[in-house]
Amino acid sequence: MTTFSVIPGSVVSGILADAHKDVLDIVTRTYLAHEQGQSVNPDSYFLRFPEKPNSRVIALPCYLGGDVDTIGMKWIASFPDNVDQGLPRASATLLLNDYATGYPLACLEAAGISAARTAASAAVAARELTRGREGLSVAVIGAGVIARTILDYLGAAGLPVSDVLVHDLDATSAGHLARHATERLGVPADTGGLVQALERDLVVFATTAATPYVPGDTPLRPGQVLMNISLRDLAPELLLRCNNVVDDVDHCLKAQTSPHLAEQLTGGRDFLTGTLGALLEGRITLDPARPTVFSPFGLGILDLAVGHHVLHAAKARGGVVEIPDFIGETERW
Repeated sequence: MTTFSVIPGSVVSGILADAHKDVLDIVTRTYLAHEQGQSVNPDSYFLRFPEKPNSRVIALPCYLGGDVDTIGMKWIASFPDNVDQGLPRASATLLLNDYATGYPLACLEAAGISAARTAASAAVAARELTRGREGLSVAVIGAGVIARTILDYLGAAGLPVSDVLVHDLDATSAGHLARHATERLGVPADTGGLVQALERDLVVFATTAATPYVPGDTPLRPGQVLMNISLRDLAPELLLRCNNVVDDVDHCLKAQTSPHLAEQLTGGRDFLTGTLGALLEGRITLDPARPTVFSPFGLGILDLAVGHHVLHAAKARGGVVEIPDFIGETERW
């Protein structure tokens, strides 16, 4: 109880590199546990800076019961200007606490965990929303780390991807992701424009957009699936023409996300079809005459569940840096 564990990023990356199937299963089970009330997932707290309006650090506290039975908090920074220096946009740590005593257990480097849980969330939703279909044409809008990881998880989830189109304002990044798609998925991949990307069967948004740029009258097809991962790309009017699935209603309808804007526009939440957990349980029905939008705000319990798995895997592999006597006082008197 007095020892504290630290898991470096290199160890986390090594574990996640061959754990795609495990992470997909963990994320699926976590959504179901959340739907069944086995979690505590309060609002995230956003720390912003007047002189850096496009940057933020977010705190995501949570508790997940069941086999995990652990408290956690992700502390994740998003600094988009890092990209101009060739640095990743996001960095993160994950703190785990024992549920029995509240004592701190471990700190994990968590940028990779955050990317993996985000990508797995997208892949789980995409698999469910395209079940029974073949030859999916895919577009990825935004060509960063999250987009790359999503493509990896689409492959791990067994989606029948036929080809990939990448759109990004940075042509170099778009080219890198297109080559990655061909290497990892073994399908043709190319770069192209936004209008062309919006015609694909499965459209993944993974950008840093702060306000919508996809107009509300954009032509969409019945059965088309839009993964609104970055949350603010789509005009609210567009959502009103679609089935809308979210990860958590209260979490997703805030912070000026596209669903939040749709709520403000209509004065209600009737445009929502339901949650991913309810979809996985078979409790909601999608209108086949409409396209579908999946909007995940990103639940801290997903990071907690994946981090819990990584911690135990790291201990089994001997990849943990143990700090003995981390707790200063072990007796009350």
